[in-house]
Amino acid sequence: MKSVTIVGASLSGLYAARELRAQGFDGRLVIIGEEPHRPYDRPPLSKDFLTGRADEDHLALTDAEETSELHAEWLLGIRARGIDARGRTVLLDDGRTVSTDGVVIATGAAARRLPGDKLVGVHTLRTLDDARSLRADLTRGPRRVVVIGGGFIGAETASSCAALGHAVTVLEAAPLPLVPQLGTEMAAVCAALHRRGAVDLVTGTGVAALRGTAAVTGVDLTDGRTLPADVVIVGIGATPNTAWLAGSTLALHDGVLCDDGCVTALPQVVAVGDVARVGGIRAEHWASATEQPRVAVTNLLAGRTLESVRPVPYFWSDQYGSRIQFAGRRRDGDSVHVTEGDLTDDGPAEGGFLARYERDGRTVAVLSVDRPRPFTRVRRELGREEKPTEPAAL
Repeated sequence: MKSVTIVGASLSGLYAARELRAQGFDGRLVIIGEEPHRPYDRPPLSKDFLTGRADEDHLALTDAEETSELHAEWLLGIRARGIDARGRTVLLDDGRTVSTDGVVIATGAAARRLPGDKLVGVHTLRTLDDARSLRADLTRGPRRVVVIGGGFIGAETASSCAALGHAVTVLEAAPLPLVPQLGTEMAAVCAALHRRGAVDLVTGTGVAALRGTAAVTGVDLTDGRTLPADVVIVGIGATPNTAWLAGSTLALHDGVLCDDGCVTALPQVVAVGDVARVGGIRAEHWASATEQPRVAVTNLLAGRTLESVRPVPYFWSDQYGSRIQFAGRRRDGDSVHVTEGDLTDDGPAEGGFLARYERDGRTVAVLSVDRPRPFTRVRRELGREEKPTEPAAL
């Protein structure tokens, strides 16, 4: 290959660029980014950046020295609008085309939106520009904040808003937040962190409408109630950015379909990060975005799948002064046992806890609140016990 184009100036896109150079690719490297910013770290957007403890310089993932060493052409603030049938040309919104021998798709995902979310005071939190807008809104004095969605982004944002002194309510349509990830028992434990942080948690009801004319004034619920609001944060998940690939020969289904090596139906096209469905799984986690590029680049340069990637799923979340960490593959029906620390009626006891999920007498996942060292030990155990599987078909 003499040229490679990375579509997406994201975390996974940057890691792919690093891997290309590290694995000996010395040809033309083009990085296309829809946002005008160079790659930045997203996890702090809902935490330190929102509360003002970190500025934009702390978010940057590259510095001038590394940017120079990558020898890449950066096309920022421009959107890709298509790829030709053979995957040899990327079409841009401004009418330009980029000819290439290989493509890395790293376009990530976009926040899901609600009808009426164009009202002043309604925010999503996915990009740096989103975070800038929300942070500015939160500096206008005490606000009544409603966070729609009790997932990790919603919980982290609620925690930050509470730390800034705002009155916060988290709205979750399910009976408890995080049940798919943690199971009912442990989800209830983590839900108690909201109470500990003086945040109201409203569950089991959804959004009927956002109230207001020019600016939001409240959230109408499906059970007939209305929550007054000056600021509404919509955190109801994300959808992979694949619209620009419509009409291409690539298989799309909640992401770009890849084999276990991040290779698409076109061997000269690979996908990584939030946009990639690798071996049947699309994981929107920092760890996946940083682990997939090495294997993807190896296979891209080889022109076929030589290696596969199947790391133990891992994610973390910082909420109300506690760090939640989870690793493994939990299923409904797994038993869960607290093996270190203790629980109280008000959630984790002082010092946190560690819980193991078990299936057929074997640990398959682990959850920790403020127990990082034992968590790391069990996570390593899970990695050693991970058994190879047959490559998943596209």
